[in-house]
Amino acid sequence: MTGASTRGTTAGAAASTAVGTAGATAPRALRFGYGTNGFADHRLEDALDVMAALGYDGVALTLDHDHLDPYAPGAARRVAAVADRLRDLQLGVVVETGARYLLDPWHKHAPTLLHDDGHLRLDFLRRGAAVAADLGAEALSLWAGVRPASVPDHLAWERLVDGCAHLLDAATVPLGFEPEPGMLVATIADWRRLRDALGRPEGFGLTLDIGHCRCLEPDPVPGCVESVAEHLVNVQIDDMRRGVHEHLELGTGEIDFPPVLATLAACGYTGLVAVELPRHSHAAPEVAARSIAFLRAAERSAGEGSR
Repeated sequence: MTGASTRGTTAGAAASTAVGTAGATAPRALRFGYGTNGFADHRLEDALDVMAALGYDGVALTLDHDHLDPYAPGAARRVAAVADRLRDLQLGVVVETGARYLLDPWHKHAPTLLHDDGHLRLDFLRRGAAVAADLGAEALSLWAGVRPASVPDHLAWERLVDGCAHLLDAATVPLGFEPEPGMLVATIADWRRLRDALGRPEGFGLTLDIGHCRCLEPDPVPGCVESVAEHLVNVQIDDMRRGVHEHLELGTGEIDFPPVLATLAACGYTGLVAVELPRHSHAAPEVAARSIAFLRAAERSAGEGSR
């Protein structure tokens, strides 16, 4: 079931080799997606229909209770049906694993690989990797989690490295590990430390949230993108303010987006750039419509600025 991701790869390759009238290579259009965690009140199929109708190229699909729960009865048939739907709608897909209460109804995001019962998280991630493969996904995205107070830092790191190593052995799709503010791996530097500890495996890429770069990285956002461009397998996009981890609608925070999009295009990134607004489900169609319009306008502005 590879139709969804093949479309993205083919479209990206064709665009990157397009030649303009002056004989120069034309800028490649970025591929924009939207996260299903921002459509939590929609049926998954309905959310996909809305995204496709708005002109999105793909979807960042968070495995959750109502959106392709890998523990639900008949999950394999459900995955096959979603793969068909993605192919019919010509949507690329990345699989996200940040569901809040899927594993523990009492504790958000628990357990993680850092907990004493981290084997439950590893089982979920392995299931996620299998779903991603069946969907023809471009990447499986994951993060470290917050270190439990009862777990010393050195043990948390040992557990994280061990869990990622086991997942690498099981996964057949690229892994995109996301630095997340407040978690054990919070910055790009932390991600590099983890990658080094794993032996820098080829299948261990980076999920970069553009908002997080503004929130806590020391470098300007375009500089962050450029510094990790060769490792990017997944990009999440949202607005944010310095020092405040709050996902904001595009254009309502502090990020200047045209230079960011220009850097992604210049670096040759061909994966999805998916809007990440997990607290905007109450107005999902309207927010998604505003977001794609904003991104297309910012992309045009980036192209004009590069001439």
